[in-house]
Amino acid sequence: MTTSRETQVFLDETPFYHCCVRCVRCVRRAYLCGEDFSTGESYDHRKQWVVSRLKFLSYIYAIDICAYAVMSNHYHVVLHVDKSRAESWSRSEVVERWMQLYKGDMLVSRWLKAPATLDEAQRDAVYLKIEAWRERLFDIGWFMRGVNETIARMANAEENCKGRFWEGRYKSQALLDEAALLSCMVYVDLNPVRAGMEESLDASDFTSIQQRLAEFASKKRQLKKHPELAERTEKQVRLKADLKLDKQPEAPLMVFDGSSHTDIHVALPFTEQDYLRLVDETGRVLRADKRGAIPDAIKPIIERFGIDPKNWLEHVKNFSRRYGRCAGHVVRMRAYVERYGLRAAKGVGISKAMYRAA
Repeated sequence: MTTSRETQVFLDETPFYHCCVRCVRCVRRAYLCGEDFSTGESYDHRKQWVVSRLKFLSYIYAIDICAYAVMSNHYHVVLHVDKSRAESWSRSEVVERWMQLYKGDMLVSRWLKAPATLDEAQRDAVYLKIEAWRERLFDIGWFMRGVNETIARMANAEENCKGRFWEGRYKSQALLDEAALLSCMVYVDLNPVRAGMEESLDASDFTSIQQRLAEFASKKRQLKKHPELAERTEKQVRLKADLKLDKQPEAPLMVFDGSSHTDIHVALPFTEQDYLRLVDETGRVLRADKRGAIPDAIKPIIERFGIDPKNWLEHVKNFSRRYGRCAGHVVRMRAYVERYGLRAAKGVGISKAMYRAA
């Protein structure tokens, strides 16, 4: 029996969640976001649809994107929900954001234009409606619905057909601590390399790690020293223009800050350089032609979050499959399921092996 998503998202416990959703493969005999092997037709432009939609909705919602990877038949995204940001918005700002996505309400529109014409009961009704919209603007379910429903409609219109585009509801995992967040982000960013589809991070199109590398190189004025990365970045810019998505506002990825005192609602709790090095080195040793050994350069990064380096590679390779509705230290996982009356958490044994003993 499936579990409703609202019973899996507990913002008091953690603001970080890993979501994954798959396309329907068997119905249309194709990788619906990649290349149709029966006809040879490429649907790679749909990957840009997904990336642009994620970033646009992140601009509207109080939800940040920490990592993403759009594959041929599924996509992953790590989200950060900032409830306090949504609560700080004025009523008019909530309405402005909501109406960029959905139709408004006649009474709300009247309140915006001429609030003095509303009586007290009408104003109360407007305020209730706005508060309902505010809650939806930091709701992962509404965010994912805004991505998946739009992409499905666009794909069906392109193929002139009806029916399901996505295999089912999205999968959601709560990331209960910094180690789980770090592991999941690396897992998501390495999806193309781990799957053997790409040999390097530079070549991993439609991933957050490629975007972060390009932004880092551009910031250091070294993008020209990486011709393949520069070429692929420019290709995606042209693709956005061809798809008429270049004028659409987009939110940046959630930023890094290595300070342990940083509020998690402000920045990710590790430095950009440490994270890029960790993903790069992990990706190199995950390749089939490399020894499965952790380089000394990245051991301190892993150990700082209480992770056992001996189990790091195996953990990253199988992160999504090893855990169920939550991931983190075994103590946090048990507290999570007990507090909310859930079933025993999948992955407790893996968690015991993954984390160093206190």
